[in-house]
Amino acid sequence: MGDIEDPERNRGRGESQSPSALQSLLPSKEFLSSRKGLLLLGEVALSLISFVCFAASTAAAFVTAPLIEFLAALFLLFAYSTKFNERFKGFHWPLMDFLRCVSASIIFFIVSIMSVSKYPDGASKAAGVFGFIATIIFALDFYFIFNELANFLKGGESSEEPPNTQDEDSDSDSD
Repeated sequence: MGDIEDPERNRGRGESQSPSALQSLLPSKEFLSSRKGLLLLGEVALSLISFVCFAASTAAAFVTAPLIEFLAALFLLFAYSTKFNERFKGFHWPLMDFLRCVSASIIFFIVSIMSVSKYPDGASKAAGVFGFIATIIFALDFYFIFNELANFLKGGESSEEPPNTQDEDSDSDSD
């Protein structure tokens, strides 16, 4: 009889944990206001819009690329905002994110050109336009990631200005 717990006690405990469990799944405001958070949010939104436009168009053969990119961007948005990436040190997360952004920008660019030039309906044209915008966002993201990776490989230098090694009073052309 000691195995059965009081249902009133469980209900009170479940209600107090429910908001914190839901809040742990939502991205933090600090991350969403950062540059990386805004880029990932833009990638998720544009991939979803492009997916919906492709699904409604005659170019439905291209629906897979925006769906895969939407899911990958949504996963990384979740991973970065909940600090899930800090638990798994075996992966080099910035490199994975860089490869995802490079492949997404190339795929979105090709698919957008095909949908705008080959299909006459409005949904295909809209999907192509949103695909071009997504291409720009993904390219911007991989540019920032590349700069961070290059700084990391140089020896961990920060992106701020390097310290001035010369004295202000010294002349550069004096012997």
